[in-house]
Amino acid sequence: MLDVLIIGGGPIGIACGLKAQKAGLSFLIIEKGCLTNSIYNYPVTTTFFSTSERLEIENIPFTTLHAKPNRAEALEYYRRITLANALPVKLFEEVTEVKQMQTGYSVTTTKDKYDVKNVIIATGFYDVCVNLDIPGEELPKVKHYFTDPHYYAMQKVVVVGASNSAIDVALETFRKGAEVTLVVRGPEIGPRVKYWVRPDVINRIEEGTIKAYFNSALKAVRADEVDIETPEGPVTIQNDFVLAMTGYQPNFSQLKKWGLKMDNDLLIPTYNPETMETHLPGLYLAGVVCGGLNTHLWFIENSRFHAEMIVNDIVAKK
Repeated sequence: MLDVLIIGGGPIGIACGLKAQKAGLSFLIIEKGCLTNSIYNYPVTTTFFSTSERLEIENIPFTTLHAKPNRAEALEYYRRITLANALPVKLFEEVTEVKQMQTGYSVTTTKDKYDVKNVIIATGFYDVCVNLDIPGEELPKVKHYFTDPHYYAMQKVVVVGASNSAIDVALETFRKGAEVTLVVRGPEIGPRVKYWVRPDVINRIEEGTIKAYFNSALKAVRADEVDIETPEGPVTIQNDFVLAMTGYQPNFSQLKKWGLKMDNDLLIPTYNPETMETHLPGLYLAGVVCGGLNTHLWFIENSRFHAEMIVNDIVAKK
């Protein structure tokens, strides 16, 4: 029986694995996609908010060309750590059931079954998008994930949202030759937008190279046009693609299925903030999954410390 099974092969799952290894625990990391699957699915042009040293785990230096690393550098860093430390990781294997037993947990995946004493859930929040729930959202032209701006060159693009991801998408597609329209639910660009990016998008809007509808909502999508509800009334515009940067959330149905409790409107799971243990003995949370719908609460830089808290508690009990 393993001491620990870690669900999620992202930076926090890897950090938990390093701590478990250092403590002499037997453990396994299970990841439903590729290693650091969420980072892999970031846009290819992504640059992190944080500086490289704030993304480091287990004091392993993260050397980059610039102060703030990009997607490729992050993938390289976490992959090298995993390989250099021979962390036991099973990729493209999804956990389907976590069942509490008398002496731990039985964890079933799409490929195998494991009996373990402790489970750490480090699944993040990037795999479930927040839907618009409007007619036409199922059309292939509607994207909730963004990869490369070149794909949208010379196309009429509607970007929904006003936070960092939406503003980055709007600016990047605009600079690759797309005709960009922003649809913003609030009265202005989001307050959390990076301070060096905010003036850029505001200037593009003021000069008219990016069209923006504030206090507005996308109401319907069709093959070659969309409907927008604005303060001046409904507007229909020609459109080739909709990039709905409306955010992501943890897989709440999965967490509930595994027995976790969520007691408030933000669906924040209940756990002990000193040990990260949930109400289920031996079942822990790590990383951004702890924040529920408040996905701005936890990041790599402030949740990497969860690994030490969890492993220390497991060792103390052992």
